Amino acid sequence: METQRLDIWLYRTRLIKTRALATRQVTKGKIRLTRDGRTERITKPHYQVRIGDQITLMRGGHLVQLTVAGLPTRRGPASEAQDCYRLNHEEHSSPN
Repeated sequence: METQRLDIWLYRTRLIKTRALATRQVTKGKIRLTRDGRTERITKPHYQVRIGDQITLMRGGHLVQLTVAGLPTRRGPASEAQDCYRLNHEEHSSPN
């Protein structure tokens, strides 16, 4: 089964602006991954994601849940990047 590092996947799908920022977000425990019905907070940037995994992260002040649909080989145009995931759910965060 094909896999890809989580930080690289987040960067190449344009969900996070730079790979360094993606690494930092993962290391801080800001990314959750669901596989086989089990959800865990990921803190290792080298964690391998595969097609079908569900990822939850904050983006633009919203909680976003998506499913990995592809493993990009490069950081291409946005339309190409968007083909690599399906948006499952987006919640508006409440102001504190």
